[in-house]
Amino acid sequence: MNPIPYGKQFISQQDIDEVVKVLKSEYLTQGPKIAEFEKIFANYIGVKYAVAVANGTAALHLAAMSMNVKKGEKVLTTPITFAASANCVLYCGGNVEFADIDKENYNISFEKIESKLQHSAEKFVGIIPVDLAGFPVNMEKIKQIAEKYGLWVIEDACHAAGGYFVDSKGVKQNCGNCAYSDVAVFSFHPVKHIATGEGGMITTNNEKIYKKLLLLRTHGITKDETLLTENHGGWYYEMQELGYNYRLTDIQAALGICQLSRADENLAKRRKIAAKYDKELKNVVLRISPFNEGHAYHLYIIQAKDRKNLYNHLRKNNIFAQVHYIPVHLMPYYQANLQTRLGMFPESENYYQHCLSLPMYPTLTDSEQDFVIETIKNFEK
Repeated sequence: MNPIPYGKQFISQQDIDEVVKVLKSEYLTQGPKIAEFEKIFANYIGVKYAVAVANGTAALHLAAMSMNVKKGEKVLTTPITFAASANCVLYCGGNVEFADIDKENYNISFEKIESKLQHSAEKFVGIIPVDLAGFPVNMEKIKQIAEKYGLWVIEDACHAAGGYFVDSKGVKQNCGNCAYSDVAVFSFHPVKHIATGEGGMITTNNEKIYKKLLLLRTHGITKDETLLTENHGGWYYEMQELGYNYRLTDIQAALGICQLSRADENLAKRRKIAAKYDKELKNVVLRISPFNEGHAYHLYIIQAKDRKNLYNHLRKNNIFAQVHYIPVHLMPYYQANLQTRLGMFPESENYYQHCLSLPMYPTLTDSEQDFVIETIKNFEK
């Protein structure tokens, strides 16, 4: 059996053809494909505005900047996420604190959020919930908490393109549509639903935030005549904010547009793979992946009794499962600089002791998945 990774991109001939068209065009970057990708993506998510950027981390950084995070301000997020979800606050000079996870779905716990906010001597300014593995956070509940305590909300939907939850009014709310958040962010890393090599997107329904994001992703520089404080001629531009070069290229945008055309088809394949894992592993492992009808299944995460040895057993059989994630509060940097420590978030730490992400990608074949399942069953006997 050939190596089976936990995640994998699929590049079609159509993807290649569209990229070649851009390579032969007038623009490799800062051209028309960027706006086209943004418009199509915004329509797919169901949001007014989308801003394409260099990667998911850049999206998080600019999202935090758009919320005007200031030095020393406190922001709440989950320990079970990639470090960038928390780091983006530190980039802006803010402070990060964590609320433990819900043991049922592994996302940030509403009860722990409330407890943290109620008992904190200092005021928080914002919250960054994460749709871990593609399991949708109920953003309506997050928004209710945020309004109660005067917080802004950034939804980290990097795992959840195509995911959704149903709100209290029975309305299907797509992850990242900003119906209950100020902004949301997505990633287009190769193992994500839409692959552009690197790349990310920020979504919002707020025009003021949208315009600020456009400025921040390009060094804080504008040539927009309606924004200039003066105008010396057609060449003139102004740097009005301290921004960054976080632009996406037209090459990547063309790939993203083509990938997006297959997004629903590939999401259906992910859900089919998940259903098979559910059925075959339900009584084999400690726990199968949490189920939600709107789950986007970027990852399929099981809980294993003996995670390390199962991980090694799978690798010996050319199955490259992965662990998502080491709790952020246990990272040496956070322990040294934010005084976090083992024992602070028991649900997150217990989750980490057992979690394992199995191969999950649209081109995973039936025979490959069968091999993964049988290898796990043989280990668990």
